Amino acid sequence: MTVGGWMPGRVVEAIPATHSARILRLDVPGWPGNDAGQHVDIRLTAEDGYQAVRSYSLGSYGASETVELAVDEIPDGEVSPYLVEDVLPGDELEVKGPLGGYFVWRPGGEAPVQLIAGGSGIVPMMAMVRAATDAGAAASVRLLYSVRTTEDAIYRDELSSLSGDGGVGLTWRYTRAAPDGWQGAIGRVDAELLRTAVWSPDRQPVVYVCGPTGFVEHVADVLVGLGHASARIRTERFGGA
Repeated sequence: MTVGGWMPGRVVEAIPATHSARILRLDVPGWPGNDAGQHVDIRLTAEDGYQAVRSYSLGSYGASETVELAVDEIPDGEVSPYLVEDVLPGDELEVKGPLGGYFVWRPGGEAPVQLIAGGSGIVPMMAMVRAATDAGAAASVRLLYSVRTTEDAIYRDELSSLSGDGGVGLTWRYTRAAPDGWQGAIGRVDAELLRTAVWSPDRQPVVYVCGPTGFVEHVADVLVGLGHASARIRTERFGGA
C-alpha cells in the first residue's frame, strides 16, 4: 500500500560488498520500474516516531519489483550504519521512487557514453553498465572507476566480468594502494588520466560523473578544460569525503 508516495519494501538479500558497504535487494510490491541512474528515498522510523530520510542510487534498472541499493557506511550517519550493519532479510523499509530524470541512461542513443565514478558513486553507473550490456551497447560505454584500494571497489567482480572484448571499457584508478603487479599510476584522477582513458572530446560522448562533491567538481572542471562540452557532462554528487 502506498501512503504519501511511500511504499513498503522488504529486504530479501543483504550482501557484504566491501569492508564498509553492503548490497541490499528489496522486494517492493507495485514498483513501477526505473531507468538506469535513478534513485530512491529510504525512510527509517524510530520507536519514538523520529524519522530519518536519505537518498540512495539504484544499482538495478527495468521493470522488476526487486530493487537494488549499494550503501557505503558513513560512520556518524543516521541511516547508513543501520543499513550496512543491522538490517536483515525480512526487515521492512519505506521506499519512495523512482526519483530523478536527468542523471539517467536509456538505450537508443548514438553517442558514446563515458562513466566516471568515485567510491560509492559506482552504484548508478552499475545500473547503466547492466542496461548497456543487456541492450547490446556495451562496446560504446567506457567506465573510469576511482577507489582507494581494490578492496574498496563495490561490484568489483561483476565489473571485471562485464569488461573486456565486446564489453564495457573499464579503467581503474587507485588513490591509496594498488594490487600486486599494478603498472599504472596511483593517486587522484588527473588531466593525464582523463585525456587517455576517456572518450575524446571529438567523439562528443555523453559523460556521467558521480561521487563525492569534491571529486565531481574536479573531474567536471578538468573535462571542460580538455575540450568536453559542459552541456554533455551530467553530474550527481553526495556529501562526505
